[in-house]
Amino acid sequence: MAQSLYWWAKETHRGTPVVVKMENPNNWSMVELESPSDEDFMYTNDGVPKGGRNKNAKQLTWVLLLKAHKAAGCLTSIASTFFSLTSVIRRRVSSGRTDSTDTTETENPAVKSRFYTCIKVFLWLSLLLLGFEMAAYFKGWHFGAPDLQLQYLYTLTSPLAVKSVFDSLYSSWVLIRMEYLAPPLQFLANVCIVLFLIQSLDRLILCLGCFWIKFKKIKPVCKQELVDLESGDGDGYFPMVLVQIPMCNEKEVYQQSIAAVCNLDWPKGNLLIQILDDSDDPTTQSLIKEEVNKWQQEGANIVYRHRVIREGYKAGNLKSAMNCSYVKDYEFVAIFDADFQPTPDFLKRTVPHFKDNEELGLVQARWSFVNKDENLLTRLQLINLAFHFEVEQQVNGIFLNFFGFNGTAGVWRIKALEDSGGWLERTTVEDMDIAVRAHLRGWKFVFLNDVECQCELPESYEAYRKQQHRWHSGPMQLFRLCMPDIIRSKISIWKKGNMIFLFFLLRKLILPFYSFTLFCIILPMTMFIPEATLPTWVVSYVPATMSFLNILPAPKSFPFIVPYLLFENTMSVTKFNAMISGLFQLGSAYEWVVTKKSGRSSEGDLSSLVEKQPKHQRGSSEPNLEEMREEIKQQEQRASRKKKHNRIYTKELTLAFLLLTASARSLLSAQGIHFYFLLFQGISFLLVGLDLIGEQMLDTEVNTSCNGQAGHRSCVKILVCGDGSVIGPKKTPDRRQCISNYSTFVYGGIVESEEIDTKW
Repeated sequence: MAQSLYWWAKETHRGTPVVVKMENPNNWSMVELESPSDEDFMYTNDGVPKGGRNKNAKQLTWVLLLKAHKAAGCLTSIASTFFSLTSVIRRRVSSGRTDSTDTTETENPAVKSRFYTCIKVFLWLSLLLLGFEMAAYFKGWHFGAPDLQLQYLYTLTSPLAVKSVFDSLYSSWVLIRMEYLAPPLQFLANVCIVLFLIQSLDRLILCLGCFWIKFKKIKPVCKQELVDLESGDGDGYFPMVLVQIPMCNEKEVYQQSIAAVCNLDWPKGNLLIQILDDSDDPTTQSLIKEEVNKWQQEGANIVYRHRVIREGYKAGNLKSAMNCSYVKDYEFVAIFDADFQPTPDFLKRTVPHFKDNEELGLVQARWSFVNKDENLLTRLQLINLAFHFEVEQQVNGIFLNFFGFNGTAGVWRIKALEDSGGWLERTTVEDMDIAVRAHLRGWKFVFLNDVECQCELPESYEAYRKQQHRWHSGPMQLFRLCMPDIIRSKISIWKKGNMIFLFFLLRKLILPFYSFTLFCIILPMTMFIPEATLPTWVVSYVPATMSFLNILPAPKSFPFIVPYLLFENTMSVTKFNAMISGLFQLGSAYEWVVTKKSGRSSEGDLSSLVEKQPKHQRGSSEPNLEEMREEIKQQEQRASRKKKHNRIYTKELTLAFLLLTASARSLLSAQGIHFYFLLFQGISFLLVGLDLIGEQMLDTEVNTSCNGQAGHRSCVKILVCGDGSVIGPKKTPDRRQCISNYSTFVYGGIVESEEIDTKW
């Protein structure tokens, strides 16, 4: 009876196993393994096979050989990757220069030096303690995670016990840790854990609000229906709109942004475009002015303004433009940064929301990105910005009618700007400044998640780092300046509490504080002071959950969830430093650095513009080919005399060694989760410190161009590197107007230089 219960085993295991070895398609062999006999499938009354478990030794041998082959392949790939990474690091260090020697760095030297010195002190202290702990470990001081062998400690501290000099010294160190160092460190860790949980709860509530909006399909609805301009209907809502494009030395993107706004679908008599050029480069000024003149000849209502004295950066530029006498004839103003490309129907989808809504002061559109898949850095930025727009901006706009203005891709009611005091140059976040003051005056905001305006993300870590420094120092400046106004304002108490505790303190101050302090300082210190502990759920479970929530608005980015978590902790150094600079009004808090653009055009938008209005999209004059050739040769000669330098970031590298040292110490306590977190976080800091993430910055900018010729249906990218070498061609989709950082896309024609004499 028992034997019949195992009839299925006999049926399902029948067959002749074979192994096929194939070195190449023409050289293969097949080895037949020994087939199992009937006895192998016979079972005793106890359910044990009669043939035993090790009947077929040849099968076991083959399985072991296959596993060994797989393991050898993994070790080979790991070794090759390690040697490649080592080679890259060696070349980077030998040819690099640190950020401390960079003359373009915006941080205050004294502040930067103090911050770097503090990190170095922690590093040297950790190295000293690591050596001390390793010596104690081999002396028999074995620690469990996180408890000590207290009986051994009490024995050594007894007056009657015989102990060596090292044991006496180490036992004294342990007592000092327990009595004086662990309590304050544990208290600071507990404070950071509480702040971490509060911020995580806020993030969770925002996500629940976003889910509710999606579930209920809540969205702002304008009272005025869109009207086709070509229908001849005179009842459409087409008020006077002023469009402003502030720019400064952004020759990579000026053409595409000007072309986009000149093709906005709006009555020309009700639209005026201001190009607000703050460039101090005469060549860039002449190029932008020529572009404006060409569009004027095409019939666009566009003007060029240039300030000789650049006071107040972007805020001063916008303030100067609003002082023009003709501005009083306009009711709304749309603002776009130089790399933004609004679609032709942008105004028709945003301005109607102001109809019969006199309390509405701002309509903000969402950003989309043309280079989101360019490299790992842009993919990680996409996760943050997708959460910012999809969750933060949308939830605050729906439930509070307030959010921070993003500085671009928005339409303001001019009356709201004037009522709030206009643009002020007191901070580097003039967009957040005007939004806060407008909210205090009672104006409401609307965020349109379904209206997108394409732009580009910083592709190099250097550009991204400077952008984040400005974005995190400015809010702290503004908080200090606006605090009295918030308290004295007439808005409700709960709105004041939301602005002070959530908008400023929790999301602008507490987030970078605990992120840097908890994961970059306290966690490695607890490895050397094990009496103070961080629970496993703080190190792994909660951060993983928050990263999962952050990545939900960008589901295609799920493969990058681990790099995203590590990179966010890495960026906490820059954000913490910027927050301190802004809070205490240090020198670097008032520096404005224009984010470097790459000029990656929107392929879809440009193609539609070509199909709709090809004469408008031409947008630029036919250049003088001889002059361009001469300019290329001069720039290449200058490039040949330059040496390319890679950037090395000292604070990130120092923290990398601190975390790697702490990970080595965690091995002595057998703290698995802490070890892996510290190891991978240290590697993340190492890669960022050596500038191995994102696009590398080149020394030379070379613009090439040529006359368009019939028959050419692709653009070609010519890149001249800092060492004089030329990279190209790189074909891109058909576009008549392509501009790129450190190069210019060329539409047909001939490109000649010292290295290239080719007709593409």
